[in-house]
Amino acid sequence: MSPLPELTAALDRLWLRFLPEMRQRIALLEAAAHACAVSTLSTAQTAEAHTVAHKLAGSLGTFNLPRGTVLARQLEMLYVPQDIPGPERTPELAAIAVELRTLIESRTPDTKAESE
Repeated sequence: MSPLPELTAALDRLWLRFLPEMRQRIALLEAAAHACAVSTLSTAQTAEAHTVAHKLAGSLGTFNLPRGTVLARQLEMLYVPQDIPGPERTPELAAIAVELRTLIESRTPDTKAESE
């Protein structure tokens, strides 16, 4: 059974409303990956990246981006303030952030399902 058109339209409006915030969150994750690469990732930045990843994990599935939820959870597990990732984790952190950005930018208000 497909979702009601009204529900789809409401989710599309919410997506457009929160898209700038999601972009900001991705930018923060990208900045954290860069800081990791140059060994300047702080405990505070790690904690912020952890929080942002947690928020993305909780919201992306709502907008029919289950792959985004999986990726955000991976980052949530990698950005643990008590165990700051070292530069060797940079390729993984950066790749996940890039994939998240791609998913977010590819979702349009009329997207019915995520391509996997």
